[in-house]
Amino acid sequence: MAIARHESGATAALAALASQVHPVFMLPPLASTWFGAVLAGSVTEVSIGLGTLHMIAAFFALYTAHVTDGYVDFYVREEDDDHPLSATGCKAALAGASAGFAVCLVAIGALVNVWAALLTLPGWLIAVNHAPQLDTNPVGATAGYPLGIGFALVGGFYVQAATLTPLVVALAVVFVTVLSGIKVIDDAKDYEYDRSIGKRTVAVALGRERARTTAYVLMSAGMVAVVALAVALPGIPPSAGLAAVAFGAVAVVARRAEPELATMLLIRGSYVFLAVLVATVWFRPLA
Repeated sequence: MAIARHESGATAALAALASQVHPVFMLPPLASTWFGAVLAGSVTEVSIGLGTLHMIAAFFALYTAHVTDGYVDFYVREEDDDHPLSATGCKAALAGASAGFAVCLVAIGALVNVWAALLTLPGWLIAVNHAPQLDTNPVGATAGYPLGIGFALVGGFYVQAATLTPLVVALAVVFVTVLSGIKVIDDAKDYEYDRSIGKRTVAVALGRERARTTAYVLMSAGMVAVVALAVALPGIPPSAGLAAVAFGAVAVVARRAEPELATMLLIRGSYVFLAVLVATVWFRPLA
């Protein structure tokens, strides 16, 4: 059974499987699971074991998404020029990642409760349905990945605290909103290609300029919401507004850049946004 398309042997198979780990897109969801755990620290003592288990579940879901995307784009729609995994390799990787996720899901249900498992499950459901279903319309193409991050945050919190609070739900909504704006910019870089194959992203549906305006409206709404939450809700210190300032500075620079560079800047800006939020909630400076 050949796993890699171009070479044979264990080394080639491992390299092909590893190629589906995309750190740039995996880091925010994995970090969000721990941000949820940090927020839960105000409700209960944080369990490193449960946090790690939930993060591993998120990893398997993300890996499932990447393999599914590659399989659909190359073998089903024939949109990509190449893919490191054979069709058999894709199916094996999907089976392995899904099995790993299922083991984590059962463990979460056993160690916490069924609701913790149900809040973890959407990550895999989004992953396995993104390329074949969600990616075929502007809303699904834009919101699929951000929704996965939102559930990673909420699930990371619930696994620790066995409850939800208005704070964590509100922050999840903020993350989904901001990252949806970034995704609109990301999709705009493939405008010509997506239009040629009939893929209806926001950029294709609205045009480049209106899509960019929509993206910045979403990101601005998220930044305003962070400041409002710091004022209105307990649990987020006023210094959390620094996260909005940091991301806003990156967004201003990215505003003048082409879609590819803007995407790179904004994704890294989201790392800064998340890092500052975690730091302010954990250390509570100026509180």
